[in-house]
Amino acid sequence: MVETICIHGFSHAYELSEPTDSPTVLVFVHGWLLSRAYWLPVIERLSPRFQCLSYDLRGFGESQPRSVAAQSVVATERAIAARSPQVATAPQSPPLFRSHVGMDITALLTVESPAYSPAAYAQDLNALLHSLNITRAWLIGHSLGGAIALWAADQAPKTILGVICINAGGGIYIKKEFEKFRVAGQQIVRFRPRWLASIPLLNSLLIGALAQMSVTQPLTRSWGRQRLLDLLTAQPEAAIGALLESTTEAEVHLLPQVVARLQQPAYFIAGMNDTIMEPKYARHLASFHPSFECCGSNVTQIADCGHLAMLEQPESVADEILRILTRHQA
Repeated sequence: MVETICIHGFSHAYELSEPTDSPTVLVFVHGWLLSRAYWLPVIERLSPRFQCLSYDLRGFGESQPRSVAAQSVVATERAIAARSPQVATAPQSPPLFRSHVGMDITALLTVESPAYSPAAYAQDLNALLHSLNITRAWLIGHSLGGAIALWAADQAPKTILGVICINAGGGIYIKKEFEKFRVAGQQIVRFRPRWLASIPLLNSLLIGALAQMSVTQPLTRSWGRQRLLDLLTAQPEAAIGALLESTTEAEVHLLPQVVARLQQPAYFIAGMNDTIMEPKYARHLASFHPSFECCGSNVTQIADCGHLAMLEQPESVADEILRILTRHQA
C-alpha cells in the first residue's frame, strides 16, 4: 500500500511490506529518472524474509512538492494507457502507482530549489528512516541510488548495517565523457513534453524504445510504459539538479573517499553488459573499501545483464542479496 510522508518539505511516497521475523529492513533506492516501481520483482522475492521499504526520491515518481496540483501525473498515466491498451491490459504488467501530488511545470519553476547532491538525498533517506522508526537497515541502491546509499551509510553508521550497490560505481572523472553525458541528460529532461504520450504512433515507439534502452534483452512493453511515465513526470529541477550535482569533478572524486571511510560492509553487483556503468567502474569504486582485498571479493558480476539488473535478472539479484545478508547474518 502506498503511503506518503513529508520529509524536508516534500511529500515522499513509499511502500513498506509487512514485518517478518528479521529485525533488519531492506531499503531500496532507485536511480535517475526512475522510481520505486522497478524494485518490485526483487522485493517480491525478498519480502517473505525481510521487511522491505521502497520510496521515490524527492522530485521523482510520486515524491513531488506538496504545493503541486494532483491531476498531472494521473493525466499523463491515463494518456499513456489510452494510447497503449495492449500494454495496459497485459497480464504481467507491473502496477503503475497512482499519484497523490502530480506535476505542473509552471508551479514547479516557482518552488525554491533545495540541494540535489547524493549527500542531500542521503539526508532525505536518513530522515525517512528516522520518521518510520527504522533502526536496522541494509540499503540497496541502483545507479545514482547506489551513491545515495553510500552517502547515507556514511551519515548514519549506527542505523545502516551495510550497502549493496547495483549497476553503480565511479570515482573516475573523464571530463569529455561527463560533459557529453550532462548535455544529453539535460536535453532529455528539457524536451519531454507530456503531449508525447498523446500521439499514438510516437507513444508506441517511445514505449518500445524505452523497453530496449540500456538492457541486454528487451524488457516487456509494460516496463517501457513505466519508464515513459517516470520520464515524463520527473520534476525538472530535481532531474537536472541530480544530474548536474552528482557528476561534477569534485563530487565524482568524493565518492571513493566515502567508500574508504565506511565502517559497514559495502558490496557491488555489476551487469557484465552494462554500457552505462561498466563493471570496471564498479570494481574501481569497490576497491576503496577494505573488503575488496586483492581479488575484489565485494564485487559480483551478473551475466547477460545490462544497466537494469533488478528487471533483467531479478532472481540473480535477489539471490546475491540473500547471500550477502546471510554472510552477515542480517
